[in-house]
Amino acid sequence: MESTSQATTSGSIQPGSIKQEHPPLTASGSASRTMEREDWNKRYSAEALIWTAKANRFLMDETANLAPGSALDLATGEGRNAVWLAEQGWIVRAVDFSSVAIAKARHLALVRNVHEAIDFREADLRNYDLESHRFDLVALIYLQIPQTELLPILARAARAVAPGGTFLLVGHDSENLLHGYGGPQRADMLYTADEVVAALGNELVIEKAGRFNRFVETPDGIRVALDCLVRGRRL
Repeated sequence: MESTSQATTSGSIQPGSIKQEHPPLTASGSASRTMEREDWNKRYSAEALIWTAKANRFLMDETANLAPGSALDLATGEGRNAVWLAEQGWIVRAVDFSSVAIAKARHLALVRNVHEAIDFREADLRNYDLESHRFDLVALIYLQIPQTELLPILARAARAVAPGGTFLLVGHDSENLLHGYGGPQRADMLYTADEVVAALGNELVIEKAGRFNRFVETPDGIRVALDCLVRGRRL
């Protein structure tokens, strides 16, 4: 297993990347309670895209050498990662509990002409059942909810990985709260690679786990966000 702490991500800074991954949550109440469906619907309604149409850089890097197959994108948001995967030849199921986000994701897929390759589903991951050993890729990119709610989702997501398939999680690391930029300002909504690996149990072979630097371009200059990344595989 490759384990990395405070590693530097490669690649140039993209213009507008301040919106590319989650900035600090500053909406009323969002820093002190879990945002529910209607909270996210309001937030997604506020702008054309609250993140970006560009896929997550870690997702692109970690799946670059995988043969396209069936993919599951959990907490798809506005669909940027699902759309990119479809463009690479994956057949994607994309799930999110925000109806506004799903509508925007469908529109993005239509504009990018990959709508026929993506099955968008509106569902709450906290009670969403997944088929075991079903998907060649299961991705959770910035699913930031309290750990008591997250851990059962991780277990179900790991079981959904097909033989030979890949599990990929990217999230805001616990160290980001005091030492990084952006992301939730609640410790219970952050986690480390070790915590994720422990939650997965013996379900998968862990190929990579650690904390990685992500450089973010902001109006005040380049800032560093600390992300947690875990990649596993089912033999």
